[in-house]
Amino acid sequence: MKDYIKIVLFLITAIITPSNILSQEIPISGDTPRVYAVKIFLDCNDCDMNYTRQEIPYINYVRDVREAEVYILVTRQNAGSGGRQYTFTFQGQGKFRGLNDTLTYTSSPDQTNTIIRERRTKMLKMGLMRYVAQTPLFNDIDIRHNSGLEAEEVTDNWNYWVFELQTSPRFNMEESYRRLDLNNSINVSRITPGLKLEFEIDQSFNRQRFIEDDYDTTYIRSDKSFDNLIVKSINDHWSAGIRWDIGASTRENYDFNTEFMPAVEYNLYPYSEATHRQLRFQYSAGVQYSNYSDSTLYNVTKETLFNHSLRIAYQVQEKWGSINLSLEGSNYLHDFSKNQLGLDGFVRVRILKGLSISINGGVGYINDQINLAKGELSEAERLLRLRQQASRYEVRGGLSFTYVFGSIFNNVVNPRFGNGGGGGGGGGFFY
Repeated sequence: MKDYIKIVLFLITAIITPSNILSQEIPISGDTPRVYAVKIFLDCNDCDMNYTRQEIPYINYVRDVREAEVYILVTRQNAGSGGRQYTFTFQGQGKFRGLNDTLTYTSSPDQTNTIIRERRTKMLKMGLMRYVAQTPLFNDIDIRHNSGLEAEEVTDNWNYWVFELQTSPRFNMEESYRRLDLNNSINVSRITPGLKLEFEIDQSFNRQRFIEDDYDTTYIRSDKSFDNLIVKSINDHWSAGIRWDIGASTRENYDFNTEFMPAVEYNLYPYSEATHRQLRFQYSAGVQYSNYSDSTLYNVTKETLFNHSLRIAYQVQEKWGSINLSLEGSNYLHDFSKNQLGLDGFVRVRILKGLSISINGGVGYINDQINLAKGELSEAERLLRLRQQASRYEVRGGLSFTYVFGSIFNNVVNPRFGNGGGGGGGGGFFY
């Protein structure tokens, strides 16, 4: 009776399941079953998993890190060119324990998402070969290269300088309302292992007009900033730099404001391990000059003050999850009661099989708003955020739980009607 039930179930499955999906689930080739494929856990927040499964069908993708024979962590950092550097960390588990590797791929700012996706997947393929080579599936793998490859010396005509221009005008209009937003930015950078230069100019303009029968009122908010950063690498743990910021803001009551802050930073871990872990201590001290649009609460229109700050930043990314924390405190040297303290963080942890929790948030104590204009805020200034308001604290946060259960294998690709939660990018209706 049991055998009869099995036969019936098999026939039903064969009728309702296309043959190409069946063949994808069981064999990889005519004589090599998928059971021999390497089981991997791909820890990547922005990977297009449908594309990855299509391009790399000769492995088993599992949803529990403890079921994996290879754990792969993909992290990214901004590169000096304006692109991003992706680091692939391969960690062997079980029969592959001790077989580890680290590979990197750096994209350029002119590459499209399609090119970046293709080259990231190619780097993943290369890293998997050492594991696939130790399974019967090596018979199904062919390795090729372009026959025209030649050694060529690369000359950088721009000498590492990168320029980025951006503009974003927006406008909307109704019978009784008009709004104009202008946002422009210029970024110039030159980043080498020994020296980091970053210059950024930002300008934003917001004008809102309210039109009624008995009045016509226009409100304007404007901000300008010119931020400069120079950092010199001393060794694999120490660096020194200068941050010089210049700006003006109608909301923050600044006709002109500049802050010149030399700083020193120490990383407990080598900077070469920054994609996996960091514990940085940064101390800065300097001078601030302010010319206010209106008299402040302390009846001054301009002043020069000295201040200092200490920032501690911790980051770790491992197979159990990731932690990003930042604690920063600062105060003015003429009056230590004028200070602020802020803590920001993001934590993602896998609690047990299939269950993970993500927490993000921040809390800040604020007692240094010496720039506030005196006098009461109008209703419009309060509602439209035209003027900065006094506040002693700031709190924000979020929490999410994720639980996945079922088969540990996750190899099938079916892009019909979108990815349906395939995860990691490319999740639109037309993908």
